Amino acid sequence: MADALENQSPHHVVIVGGGFGGLYAAQALNRPPVKVTLVDKRNFHLFQPLLYQVATGSLSPADISSPLRAVLSNNKNTKVLLAEVKDIDPEQRKVIMSSGELSYDTLIVATGVSHHYFGNDQWEMVAPGLKTIENALEIRRRIFLAFEAAEKETNAEKRRAWLTFVIVGGGPTGVELAGAIAELAFSTLKKDFRDIDTTEAQILLLEGTDRILPPYPPELSAKAETSLNKLGVTVLTKTLVTNISDNIVTTKQGDKIEQILARTILWAAGIKASGMGKILAQRANAELDRVGRVVVEPDLSLPSYPNIFAIGDLASFSHQDGKPLPGVAPVAMQEGEYVAKLIKKRLVGETAPLFRYVDTGSLAVIGRNAAVVDLGYVKLSGFFAWLIWVFVHIYYLIEFDNKLVVMIQWAWNYFTRQRGARLITGDESLGMIEVDANGDYSVPAKSKSPVEV
Repeated sequence: MADALENQSPHHVVIVGGGFGGLYAAQALNRPPVKVTLVDKRNFHLFQPLLYQVATGSLSPADISSPLRAVLSNNKNTKVLLAEVKDIDPEQRKVIMSSGELSYDTLIVATGVSHHYFGNDQWEMVAPGLKTIENALEIRRRIFLAFEAAEKETNAEKRRAWLTFVIVGGGPTGVELAGAIAELAFSTLKKDFRDIDTTEAQILLLEGTDRILPPYPPELSAKAETSLNKLGVTVLTKTLVTNISDNIVTTKQGDKIEQILARTILWAAGIKASGMGKILAQRANAELDRVGRVVVEPDLSLPSYPNIFAIGDLASFSHQDGKPLPGVAPVAMQEGEYVAKLIKKRLVGETAPLFRYVDTGSLAVIGRNAAVVDLGYVKLSGFFAWLIWVFVHIYYLIEFDNKLVVMIQWAWNYFTRQRGARLITGDESLGMIEVDANGDYSVPAKSKSPVEV
């Protein structure tokens, strides 16, 4: 068998996407006879769980990003291509990119998800979500420009609008954003301004269901809400957003309709699969779920094409307990490693057991010394949960220098209560607060600045 493998062309695995799933698959396929090509439109792996810290000035983009070529430099059988995949041809086994084609023997698609505005895509410009470095820098720009605009504003009502922050969605991202903004307003910035009291800021967290952190046990959701309240966050559950327009968020809570005047609105309420989901549906007869994720077989392959796999947030895997696995990093990591193992076993004529996710727990941070942790056999909140959250996130950062930088930065922030990346960046004309003919201040909707690294 070994001699036969040496005499044939290497089995070519093409991986689309350098997130957790794609990167872990590439790292596990680190030896011949497999040849690996990783294709991504970005040249770096992004540690998305810490994006909210970039958005609120605790960390810089480079602290949570690792160049893909550097991460995979020791994988001599692996090639990295900076390109965007536009289409696939499963019959010819080809990937069509923005700059050419690739032939594959096995294809792994791990392109993740993006924001979902439930048919209201026009809200994206006024209520950005948090999935990319650009999103994080844009949110950071809006948050800190809001305080700057409030400092200049003499009208009390307009000042309140600048100091009102609305976060739509009470999942982990929304909870983390709300807590971090509250710490900015009530701690970090309170001595920095002369004409405003930043502790007058309103941070509103809106959630459509009856509690925040819906996937967590109810008792941890309650503890998370209590911690947010202590930080100064107002949590509004059973609250649906029906419109966002002219700096006004219209909400419905039962029969009660309310309008909230806010200059900073952030979106953390929903996801939809990347465009590769539709391509796999059109080209490979894949079935999609209601948010466009690819319904996969128990081994993460596509029903009609066993040599094509969808993993990570793009995959809808419901073979374990009837419910799709959550879109979290540990799921993507385990799926990437499993598919790599399956490919290697197939090459030597062996079979592998079907994929089974091992749930190691869920974590969400609320603020300084406050987090919730569900490890299944034990549920924690408060300081010890926060310590677990810190060490887990440091452990899973990809490169050693990132781990070191983040540890030092967090230690400095913890003891000084300062944030070292509170920069308003971008094109000068976009970074300035604009004043119209009526004397009203506004912050330009979107920065076209280059990514800061």
